[in-house]
Amino acid sequence: MELVRIVEALLFACQEPLTVAEIGRAIRETAREAKEVAKESGEPADEDKSAMEGITDEQIRSVIDDLIAHYEQDGRSFTLLERSSGWRLCANSAYAEWCRALYPGKKPSKLSAPALETLAIIAYRQPLTKSAIEAVRGVSVDAMMQQLLDRGLVRIEGRAELPGRPLLYSTSDLFLDHFGIRHLDDLPNSAELRRVKLPVPEEAAGTPDATTQPAPDDAPTLNIEESAEQPV
Repeated sequence: MELVRIVEALLFACQEPLTVAEIGRAIRETAREAKEVAKESGEPADEDKSAMEGITDEQIRSVIDDLIAHYEQDGRSFTLLERSSGWRLCANSAYAEWCRALYPGKKPSKLSAPALETLAIIAYRQPLTKSAIEAVRGVSVDAMMQQLLDRGLVRIEGRAELPGRPLLYSTSDLFLDHFGIRHLDDLPNSAELRRVKLPVPEEAAGTPDATTQPAPDDAPTLNIEESAEQPV
């Protein structure tokens, strides 16, 4: 039994993303159980299955790369994409509008420009308090924050060690999936934008690391575009 077919079957059967470690563990445990069953019954062990007991995570990752190349070479309408929580089979974004027809009650609603700007600030500088976001944008972000929370793109991280213990906000796993990135380091210009000095709210003005220096005029623009990959 070819390893590539086993990995493909596991990814196809699971509704949630699978990590390389989870795939490898499932294969090794299955091979081990099959070996034990054969031993108890006195029957010879299946050599192909027994060989799977020594499969490494590096081999699994190599198989995933082979599958991606195979799907691309064959011009398939789906591929494998790595999300924040693992790998999953997804329809090619070119067929997103056709896939959406299966979910008429879940038509995507685009985020407004102010909401995207608010989300970008959180994404690059999280965790942040609401007042810290307002210090950067210069306007109230109550409506935008509620929209982002309702969409599940932002979550409450905890409370800041500041007067009044204001809530801290950060992006969620859904944010990573929605925009098709594995982790925050995949954001455009992430290292550079995290070094840009931003205005701070009055509540944090007395903290040792606070700065009231605004971002320079030539600082890169915080820019996040919405993606449309669809799970198979």
